[in-house]
Amino acid sequence: MTYTEMWHSLASVYDSSEAKAVVRLLLGDLFGFTLTDIVSGKVSELSAESTLLLEEKMRRLREGEPVQYVTGQALFCGRSFSVGPGVLIPRPEPEDLVALVERALMAMPHDGPLRIVDAGTGSGCIACTLALDVPQSEVTAWDVSAAAIRRAKANAASLGAAVDVVSRDMLSLPMEDSCWDVIVSNPPYVLESECAHMDRNVVGYEPQEALFVPDTNGLRFYRALADYALTALRGGGIMAFEINPLCAPALEQLLREKGFQEVELAHDRYGRQRFITAKR
Repeated sequence: MTYTEMWHSLASVYDSSEAKAVVRLLLGDLFGFTLTDIVSGKVSELSAESTLLLEEKMRRLREGEPVQYVTGQALFCGRSFSVGPGVLIPRPEPEDLVALVERALMAMPHDGPLRIVDAGTGSGCIACTLALDVPQSEVTAWDVSAAAIRRAKANAASLGAAVDVVSRDMLSLPMEDSCWDVIVSNPPYVLESECAHMDRNVVGYEPQEALFVPDTNGLRFYRALADYALTALRGGGIMAFEINPLCAPALEQLLREKGFQEVELAHDRYGRQRFITAKR
């Protein structure tokens, strides 16, 4: 297939601009092709073995599988992370969450290492990025999923990030005293009623337990983390969460009622109310 034939074959899954971007990403990840290589027809010069590999990857894309699962990798804050079924694909919004945390840490006075926990780490993209970017940090990553724990450990090892990956359930956290300077999380927050409006290459492949919460209990993970933070976050420490804009007012009220200070909502790069921070 030519480049044009390839992206046209994805018409049932993506619009034309997305299809072109997906094919370019696939060819770049598989064969190192640049845009110039692609438009100049280097696809037609592939060996028989590479052509068979490409045809198999294209079949998976036509079935709706996310391109990051097909290639086995996703970029996050300029680094390549291994991804696959069982973990969420890193997206631009958590990159903005990392930037928000890093700005807060720059203004945080501290005598020793900054202790950070990433609750619900998935691929480990947030935890690894903070461990690599923040000097004098001690980063721990939690997840309840065995697949996520394996993937996060592998990513930390391949990137040389000093992250302690631990099996822990956010909904069953013990009382602890002044353990952390920062609690950061991108927990499940999509309401079940929103599922019908989401792309099938998300709901059909990415782990449901990492995406959805009941409409009747949309704040379940935030409530659990806030209760934990009442004692586990040191005085002056911060929480920083990615959120569902639909639940922002209720979450802001919850954190204020629990006694957290400087509760602030923030927008992502697309102008959506996507984050909340609070200080103990």
